[in-house]
Amino acid sequence: MMTANKRPFVFINMAMSADGKVSTVRREQLRISGTEDFERVDSLRASSDAIMVGIGTVLTDNPSLTVKSDKRREERLKSGLPENPIRVVVDSAARTPIDADILNRGAGKRIIAVSERAIVEDIGRLGEKADIMVCGEDKVNLEKLLYLLWCQGVNRLMVEGGGTLNWSLLSLGLVDEIYIYIGNMIIGGDSAPTPVGGTGFVKPDELLRLALINVEELDEGVLLRWRVLNTMRERYNGTTG
Repeated sequence: MMTANKRPFVFINMAMSADGKVSTVRREQLRISGTEDFERVDSLRASSDAIMVGIGTVLTDNPSLTVKSDKRREERLKSGLPENPIRVVVDSAARTPIDADILNRGAGKRIIAVSERAIVEDIGRLGEKADIMVCGEDKVNLEKLLYLLWCQGVNRLMVEGGGTLNWSLLSLGLVDEIYIYIGNMIIGGDSAPTPVGGTGFVKPDELLRLALINVEELDEGVLLRWRVLNTMRERYNGTTG
């Protein structure tokens, strides 16, 4: 039986411009932060058991999600861990390209989470390079997926977008903390993507509330660390933070 406690500690890491955009209206990959933040993100990856992204991020940015630092990879190996965390793609229709960097760059385990509507041939193709988890009928059931990852020993899960996956996790109360770097630039554009997409909350009493943990100047911007209040885990335990 799945419960709110039987899932990893989940945190989202994201970067946005001063006006709340993650890329241009053309959805082109954009470097918002600098070297210090790059090292911070790499350290977060190295400290995680798994890293998760949505299929949109794979198709748009083609990330590898590997630990870049040789030293950090060596430290993971010395502690008995694989050099890279497990890399997880939430991909309901099994659209991950077989030549995607996440499937081909760096050593380590990959997981593609799909729904029952995924085409069998596509699942078989991806199954040659990754473990396939079928979670949900029409789309990936994220609560079930987190439970299955927890069953595989994933205690700390880093989420690196995109906006649709961020919204889905947050709206379900499945996120514990958020790290957000705010860069020193304005991007603009009504249709430029933001850190959290989806349908959005409508009523004021539905809004997800946050508690500020820390503020840090980094590169030429600022890093905010938030704790998410009233998560599913807190509701299960009878607390609201």
